[in-house]
Amino acid sequence: MSVLPTAASHAPAHASPNIGGSSSASARPWTSHPPANVSARLPLIFRRLHKYQQMDFELAAWQLTYLCIAPRRVYRNVYFHKQTKNTWARDDPAILLLISACLCVAAIAWSLVYSLSPLQGIGLALLMIFRDFLLPGIVVATALWLIGNRVLLQPPAHDAASTVEWAYAFDVHINAFFPLFLWLYLAQLFLVPVVLKDNWPCLWVGNTIYLAAFAQYVYGVYLGFNALPFLVRTEALLFPLLPIFIAYVFSLLGFNIAKQVLGVYFGY
Repeated sequence: MSVLPTAASHAPAHASPNIGGSSSASARPWTSHPPANVSARLPLIFRRLHKYQQMDFELAAWQLTYLCIAPRRVYRNVYFHKQTKNTWARDDPAILLLISACLCVAAIAWSLVYSLSPLQGIGLALLMIFRDFLLPGIVVATALWLIGNRVLLQPPAHDAASTVEWAYAFDVHINAFFPLFLWLYLAQLFLVPVVLKDNWPCLWVGNTIYLAAFAQYVYGVYLGFNALPFLVRTEALLFPLLPIFIAYVFSLLGFNIAKQVLGVYFGY
């Protein structure tokens, strides 16, 4: 532990000279400590976006597959991850990059369908990644983080190890988004000639696509929070299914959701 000098004459002989003749650094040694790194507050999944060699894309592809056929199996690894890395949230951003790549491919396909220019296609890809995926994810994760810690947390569980991490809430959004992507960005793409027609069977097909997409998203959110052992009443997260289904029923009276959404999205 270094002792601060009280006078210049007490400085050791081997001390380095004061360049520029300023003694403020020795007089105020605490100024040499850099401020806290703001990036350290970011979730680990964002801080490792540039470390491609450390990403496990094979595991991420496996998770994306089982999110569609057996989503509960994906959340079985949450306990193992907590035991080995002391965090509920994933630290590998590979799945984030894979979904972003899927959105870029979808943007290219939609650009071909609507005859967009290359520049418009790039803009569409950025909109899908940031406006449709990341920005809603931040909002949804923040809301789920607050609900989880203020409403769903067991009364005795107030230690840091038994609270919902914001990064885990964002993970839940990522997992729930992929089935929604398959419905709205992929299945709807192949059914564009059908869902845009002005008849009731086509209206039913288009509206049912949106029902399935958002219902699966809500169910995915529920599975993610139900996997945490210190949360109770996670069934409350299924409540949005009720207004979604009611809106779906009323839409069958003549409101073509797909036609309206695509009209706003592509400006026709």
